[in-house]
Amino acid sequence: MADISIEVTVNGRLRRATVEPRLTLADFLRERCHLTGTHLGCEHGVCGACTVLLDGQAVRGCLVFAVQADGGEITTVEGIAAPDGTLSTVQQAFREHHGLQCGFCTPGFVTSVTAFLRDNPSPTDEEIREGLSGNLCRCTGYQGILAAVRAAADTINEEAR
Repeated sequence: MADISIEVTVNGRLRRATVEPRLTLADFLRERCHLTGTHLGCEHGVCGACTVLLDGQAVRGCLVFAVQADGGEITTVEGIAAPDGTLSTVQQAFREHHGLQCGFCTPGFVTSVTAFLRDNPSPTDEEIREGLSGNLCRCTGYQGILAAVRAAADTINEEAR
């Protein structure tokens, strides 16, 4: 099959490329856009390390083809911080509450939590666990991650007042 031209906005920047139909969004972001914060773990959509936002929805970059994102807006972990490098509320909470250890899963968690708290700014602990059930961490035992999500939610709610 012939290569296909796509046009996507990645972290606010328009990108045009010609890609193989089977190129995953995660590989496109890493190889063509040089945004390596989107990690590849299982490459089966189970671990969540490759989570990005596609038109505001958290998706597994390893399960979406780049051609499926044509015309879409993609936000990677690199696009979550402010342009001046100021950490987002979620990133700051992960930092302050030790929501990471080796850091491999962190970009996927941060991206997932960003979308999750946008849709549910006052989650219960049970909702947080359910909302993050698609992201796996092999280091932290999740307590720091849960504390970070709670803290980010509290900060978001305080700022909304």
